[in-house]
Amino acid sequence: MRVMVIIKANEKSEAGVLPDEKFFAEMGKYNEELVRAGVLLAGEGLHPSSKGVRVKFSGRKATVIDGPFAETKELIAGFWLWQVNSMEEAVEWVRRCPSPEGATEGEIEIREVFQGVDCGAEATPEQLRQQRETLRAQLAGKK
Repeated sequence: MRVMVIIKANEKSEAGVLPDEKFFAEMGKYNEELVRAGVLLAGEGLHPSSKGVRVKFSGRKATVIDGPFAETKELIAGFWLWQVNSMEEAVEWVRRCPSPEGATEGEIEIREVFQGVDCGAEATPEQLRQQRETLRAQLAGKK
């Protein structure tokens, strides 16, 4: 199963304060463990919401809203995409995640990524396979 591991923002990440060198080194080692275990598919940190926008839809109208956004607890500071055998395995990996120096609170959310079989009769496995192959070929051509 694939899961998205979502690192929630906090006041420091939203202020653009980067963790110290020690934390970056610890996180680098942790990511290396994930790679060696065949778990890590992708992962990145995100700039604060002050550098982002939201696009709000109302019917056919799309309105762009510039950041920053008020509810820090609702924001994302980074993410990983993992391949694991179970939600329990994902939880065990998250329990080992380094915590920034001086952090007293934090939250990481784990969500399963939809796969073709989760989409029901509306998306046949053949349709999904063909669509994935086409998109992968297009992406490979851009590299």
